[in-house]
Amino acid sequence: MGVIWEPRLDAAAAGWRERARTATVRQFAPLAAEIDRDQRYPHESIPVLVESGLCGMFLPVEHGGGGASLTALTAAAEEVAKGCATTAAIISTYQLGAFPILLEGSDAQKRTYLGALARGRSISFALSEQGSGSDAAALATTAVREGAGWRLRGEKFWIGNGGISRFYVVFAKTEPAAGAHGISAFVVDKEKPGVVVDHYSDKMGIRGTRTSNLKLDTLVGPEDLVGTEHRGLRLAFRTLDVGRVVVAAQALGIALAAYEAARDRALARRAFGQPIVDFQGIAFQLADVATTVSAARMMMYEAARAYDAGESVTTIGAMAKLHATEVAHRAVDIAVQIWGGEGYCRPSLVERLYRDQRITEVYEGTSEIQRLVVGRAIKAEAEALAKVA
Repeated sequence: MGVIWEPRLDAAAAGWRERARTATVRQFAPLAAEIDRDQRYPHESIPVLVESGLCGMFLPVEHGGGGASLTALTAAAEEVAKGCATTAAIISTYQLGAFPILLEGSDAQKRTYLGALARGRSISFALSEQGSGSDAAALATTAVREGAGWRLRGEKFWIGNGGISRFYVVFAKTEPAAGAHGISAFVVDKEKPGVVVDHYSDKMGIRGTRTSNLKLDTLVGPEDLVGTEHRGLRLAFRTLDVGRVVVAAQALGIALAAYEAARDRALARRAFGQPIVDFQGIAFQLADVATTVSAARMMMYEAARAYDAGESVTTIGAMAKLHATEVAHRAVDIAVQIWGGEGYCRPSLVERLYRDQRITEVYEGTSEIQRLVVGRAIKAEAEALAKVA
């Protein structure tokens, strides 16, 4: 047994992790530094994701997917993130865009969009706007009845795989006066008239991913409604419950890479005639990273297990994302410190890890939002206990 805690995976999940490890070693990790430096989308890696089954591993077998559990998906995402955070983020955007359709899409939508995803054609999740990130119910995009369908007007931002994906699950207000209870979800084809992508974010980390806007003044039909009208925000939150566990896996893959880089450098680097790992100031920091990364992995894998067992993961998923991403923040910070000046300069592995990690504390719900979710759960539990007493 190693110092870092390892999950006991079943044969299926272990098999998916091995596929992810093989693809990462052969394809994703060797490209990681280059695509970060050039801010280049790794188009050549998409066939590998398709051939390995990783891009649609979480989809049902009947739609061309691998039928994998969330435990398997987190194990694979963690493994890929150790070698290339960009590719792990791309896998995450596949999951995030597909889940609204997987959860509440019509049979026709599932056949069309999930089958395409299994073949490498992604669908993106379009919820956030410049004025409504954490406050998702405050979105300004509207869907007004026009003929048998709706006219969508507005602009979405921070879309993962934006511009790469042809299809988008767009959340818009269908009954503005109802607030959070008046939002619906629609599939939008980027090739339709009135749909424009004209801005790409210049990001600090995961620079090989594409993050774009989506301008909308377009018609969608009744067949494009995902789930029930006016129940879209609930669908978005159900999707994010799962996505947060996957982001925790991304963060922990980065944390594991940082830990290993720091551990190895602490053994190789010498000061005052001995390896710096012999100094308590260094060894204690590594001990803290090993302990907190192990604990965060336990929580993340427990959240995945709970989802696979049909249990709610709203609270534990928020806890897992919160803890994993903040543990990863500390891990990459210590890695840079142990590497010293070299760790602060490009090109160095830990400098890239430092930048890649930071977004995990922001997207799919900031750390503050995760604390809000857990805080509300605490209040609800206290009120329930008070009633019983």
